[in-house]
Amino acid sequence: NIMMYKVALSVLITVCGCISNNSCQGFSLHTSKTTAHRTSIMSASNSDGAASDEPSKLLVSSFHRISSASDPEPKLRLILASQSPRRTEILGMMGLAGRFTASPSPLDEEKLQIELSQQDISPSDYARTLAERKAHAYAAEALEITSGVALIIGSDTIVDLDGHIMEKPTDEKVAHSMLSSLSGNWHQVHTGVAVYSVGASASSNEPQLMFSFTDTAKVKFASLTDRDIKAYIDTREPFDKAGSYGIQGIGGQLVESISGDFFTVMGLPMHRLSRELTDVIKNLDL
Repeated sequence: NIMMYKVALSVLITVCGCISNNSCQGFSLHTSKTTAHRTSIMSASNSDGAASDEPSKLLVSSFHRISSASDPEPKLRLILASQSPRRTEILGMMGLAGRFTASPSPLDEEKLQIELSQQDISPSDYARTLAERKAHAYAAEALEITSGVALIIGSDTIVDLDGHIMEKPTDEKVAHSMLSSLSGNWHQVHTGVAVYSVGASASSNEPQLMFSFTDTAKVKFASLTDRDIKAYIDTREPFDKAGSYGIQGIGGQLVESISGDFFTVMGLPMHRLSRELTDVIKNLDL
């Protein structure tokens, strides 16, 4: 035992000596790994520093530029030209609670829908046009701005079954017909979005279209029994929803699968709106 102790002590002294003067080749592999690991950490750190210099792509990086909704002299106001609680909820989920206000657009929506129905227009363009007109009507007729810039968000969502546009149902019979048609089938949900600015130009206070687009998702309904359809209609949920259902509520039970952005079906495509608003905000002279 004493002999083994002396051998172990000798090895320990030799190792310590090798490490202190870096002369022990037998341990160079371990030293090399440690050096490589430290180099890797430094490279990752430098990479993180470079990433921080990249321009922001999402709205979460631009919150500091958006004024509070209670600011008496806001530099940048966000206004949702809609009375939809779902769109208000989505903006809140994006982190914009307290940074925007919501008011219905003064647009005569029913009149415009009749006008568009008489035109040769695709469901996608139909949704985008409604969004543009909602935002423009609010910017031109309902907004008074004395300082800073206001961005007005307009949006419209429709259900498209084989090119046939489904708006909100007018009564139980229409709701039943819509849900029966959707049962067991794929359909598309188009959400149009438009943003106008007011006050961005020193020479004019006229509304300027900053961007507009339509985002589309595909939705597959389960095969519904007549009893299921009637029970869902009895909940009263279908009556303020395009296509007679709300995916974020009880109507989510009717949906078998979805391809695309869930929030597009709910009423406002979160990711794309975030990107588009960020591009606008970072180019504003505030």
